[in-house]
Amino acid sequence: MNEKEINGQYKYILQLINQKRLKEALTQLDSFLYNSTVYDLRLQLEQVQTSYQYMLNYLKDGIEDSERIKLYNKLLCQAIAIADQARLYMLDDISTQLYHSMRRKNVHTSTPYIMGNLITQLESFHDDLSIGSLFSREKKEEILKNHEEVLRQLFMDVWTNADWSTEQQSKASYLLESDLIPANAKCIFTSGVTLSVINCFDINKVNWLFEAYQNKDELVAQRALIGLVFIFHLYANRIQFYPEMATRFEVVAGVKPLKDDLSRIYKQILMCQETDKIDRKMREEIIPEMIKNVPKMDQLRFDMDEDESSEGNPDWENLLDKPGIGDKLREMNELQMEGADVQMSTFSSLKGFSFFREIHHWFYIFDKLQPDVEKILAQEESESKMFNLILETGVFCNSDKYSLLFIMQQLPASQRKAVFSQLTEQQLEQFMDSSEATSFKKLSEQPQVISNQYLQDLYRFFRLSYYRTEFTSMFKETFDLQNLPVLKDYLKNEETLLGLVDFYIKNEHWSKAADICREIIGLSGLKSSQADLYQKQGYAYQKMGNIDKALDAYIKADTIQPDSLWTNRHIATCYRLKRDYKNAYEWYNKVLESTPDNHQIIYFTGSCLAELGQYEEAMKYFFKLDYLKNDSVKAWRGLVWCSFVTGKLEQGMKYCKKIFEGNPTATDFLNAGHIACCSKSYEEAASYYRKAIEMLKDKEQFLQLFENDKKYLIKQGVAEDDLPLIIDLI
Repeated sequence: MNEKEINGQYKYILQLINQKRLKEALTQLDSFLYNSTVYDLRLQLEQVQTSYQYMLNYLKDGIEDSERIKLYNKLLCQAIAIADQARLYMLDDISTQLYHSMRRKNVHTSTPYIMGNLITQLESFHDDLSIGSLFSREKKEEILKNHEEVLRQLFMDVWTNADWSTEQQSKASYLLESDLIPANAKCIFTSGVTLSVINCFDINKVNWLFEAYQNKDELVAQRALIGLVFIFHLYANRIQFYPEMATRFEVVAGVKPLKDDLSRIYKQILMCQETDKIDRKMREEIIPEMIKNVPKMDQLRFDMDEDESSEGNPDWENLLDKPGIGDKLREMNELQMEGADVQMSTFSSLKGFSFFREIHHWFYIFDKLQPDVEKILAQEESESKMFNLILETGVFCNSDKYSLLFIMQQLPASQRKAVFSQLTEQQLEQFMDSSEATSFKKLSEQPQVISNQYLQDLYRFFRLSYYRTEFTSMFKETFDLQNLPVLKDYLKNEETLLGLVDFYIKNEHWSKAADICREIIGLSGLKSSQADLYQKQGYAYQKMGNIDKALDAYIKADTIQPDSLWTNRHIATCYRLKRDYKNAYEWYNKVLESTPDNHQIIYFTGSCLAELGQYEEAMKYFFKLDYLKNDSVKAWRGLVWCSFVTGKLEQGMKYCKKIFEGNPTATDFLNAGHIACCSKSYEEAASYYRKAIEMLKDKEQFLQLFENDKKYLIKQGVAEDDLPLIIDLI
């Protein structure tokens, strides 16, 4: 079989198992292993088949067995594990991917002994380095290079070993607890475990990640929890067969702030998924404004397509702030404070150094004893201090710190000195000893900073690494963690879900925001204002264009919290968008009671009256708007139309000419033509109609608009038989 056929049959077997069609799955698995030379897997399959046949026989004979369900789940897990291993062995023979290439080298040599030997070398590293440094610079460099090779072997060993034995898990637990093992080694190992399980599920590694999350070193703990989150998302169907996982979480929750950590990491993952959008924003320093001035031609007489619903509720408008061009830097600063990855655009092109051709380097914490780094930092003392100052902050993720260091090293010495000379030696000393420097360092040690930086490292790995095509990016997944059975007890709560709603609204994911609102409404014992929640749900539906659902949510918000100006306004908007102008007018009037001088509300109130045919009343609102805002083209357009249909032709032409002084639209020339036509000024009318056609660039569209307005022309005394002649004058 080729790679596609292997993966296809493997997925089908998993599909059968997830549907609990075990007998069919075992038959397919037997066929899957037909040409396999891994006899151990065939033996395991025979044992599963025998055990399952006994179970079926006991059931047929009516024998009660209290352990039947437990045993059945165990057989399902064993069948999946056999399929996993069979797939890997088959791909090992034919795949050119790095993972399988390394397995061909390591899979038969990855033993507890080798892992133990690597651990021993890691434990002796600091002693070896201390002694070696006493001899010579060359000896120190040799020790660092040997240590680097041990780290590489450690990562490759854990990543490519898809099936830990109990003894290997025990060795891994020892590595975790040893105070002699450097932090970087533990971090690399943790990332290797995560990648290994992503490649192939291994319950022993999952259990080890639970241990790692409880480690006292937050660098390790946060990596482990992120690994668990990814794994439980990827293997959501499989986890149901391991009921003990829920117990593991309960135990961990007793000693760690699991609920808070999961909620934070969930939001940080979602924020990472916004990186491309933020990257584009960073690259686009100036957004063209001309689009705003492009004239629009609407079938409606008034600018009823304008939707004031883009204004968020003042009580939560900070979710929707959209700074102008002049505030770009402030916006980027705010994004960074929220955990957004604003550095991606800067550093994405700085991953071409040879350092990043080694896959394990993408998972390093910034280590001053990494051979390349140590050599750079061993240069002039003032430069080393400046590097330390920059690299000890929590601003950059680990991957970007390496990039920054390597790019600075490539600068000519004169340029580096020009950069570093901005701070004197004394200033550097003062800052390094100051409370600010201490605060920077403490900030970088906080769990939320550690997890955010690690996720950014992972994002760069899946997006930028030389081996990215060999991996399915975790950040392209659609996460719904609050509904995973094993995680919902910690994430499906009002506080976490409200945070998700705010995140989705701020980032304009309207469908997701509406869905989460619905989930919260389904919870019992809400503590927050449900009116606020229904407002957000309505707002999300409105942005999706689902006006009926938006209106329903807004009315519920109004029932809970009557007389909310924001709610009333959006209810009016929804009725207007539904072209239910009677109800829209009534709700706009409610808004006007609180804000009688609101220009936009005055305009829409008048527009609704005009659509209802109450032109004299509508003109009162347009005149008021014209009085309050001297240059209101919208008011003039309303007055033009109402003047035309009520026969106040001189008044209508007066406002037409005011509009013509600015940027008239095709509609404006059409209306002017109508007024001239009613005034028997047919040549003038034809001139205006020609201008409308020129702007529309489509005579058929003009004729359709003219046809729509015939009844108003006839009502104002234009003979119906003259209308075709007027058209021919154009």
